[in-house]
Amino acid sequence: MPSHRKKSKFKVAKEAKRRARLGIGLPPPERVIVEKRHKPPKHKETFGDLVSNED
Repeated sequence: MPSHRKKSKFKVAKEAKRRARLGIGLPPPERVIVEKRHKPPKHKETFGDLVSNED
């Protein structure tokens, strides 16, 4: 005979999330939001700009 699976321990948080999904439905898929502070510059500096900045 196959062995029986051990029944998992009841978790309150998991049950609360399950009930919320039943009542409201699934949340919308998560979008990645780019932070504006750490956004890289849009255009690379040209060689002429680099040379003129050194003076």
